[in-house]
Amino acid sequence: MSWFLLPWLEILTRIRHLRLPVEKNLRQKMPPSRENFPMLDELTSEIENENYQHIEDAGWDWEDYQQFFRLFYKQEDRSQSAICLIDQHDVAFYYLSISSRSKDGSIWTTWNYPFSNSLKLVPELKINRLRSGQTFLQLHKSHRAFLRSNHVSVEQLEELNPDKIHDEIQKDLRTQIAHNLAKGVLTHAGEGQIRYSWRGLFYIWMQFLRDLARL
Repeated sequence: MSWFLLPWLEILTRIRHLRLPVEKNLRQKMPPSRENFPMLDELTSEIENENYQHIEDAGWDWEDYQQFFRLFYKQEDRSQSAICLIDQHDVAFYYLSISSRSKDGSIWTTWNYPFSNSLKLVPELKINRLRSGQTFLQLHKSHRAFLRSNHVSVEQLEELNPDKIHDEIQKDLRTQIAHNLAKGVLTHAGEGQIRYSWRGLFYIWMQFLRDLARL
């Protein structure tokens, strides 16, 4: 029973009081130290070996929550990729992602994010989830197969301006927050801030139970 109830205690004592900004403003950010993220250089080399160009290091900080992105783009595939480090409340983890944007507005994403989502995904986002620990080459091969299985060709993908990838991610964050406000997972908490609603707190708990069942 403690496996079921202890996360709920964490939700009630910490997450219920968590406040986040409505506008997550990404900014250029210095990469974490090797001590804090020893895999960064190795992962960067893996991605660049697949002919992705390093575009920018960005991220945002809020109280005890920090997020770092190293962004890449491959013109030939019209795909962007990222290394993402999340450091929250003394817990840190990273994941890799590859995304391709269709001209019809769909976003096809392959990632090895290790947990269930803490927010509802927008309908336009199509996820191909792999296990954590997968190499970037494995992600890259799986992403190509993901596009093929959904009959998405390179010609159907948006050709992105590398200098605008930062803005596209910023727009995606706004869209996700607006979607979760509309679904009642998030609610406004004063000027410029949002928090989880009671519906959102139960959603997080169910997501934890899903992770537990997966393990």
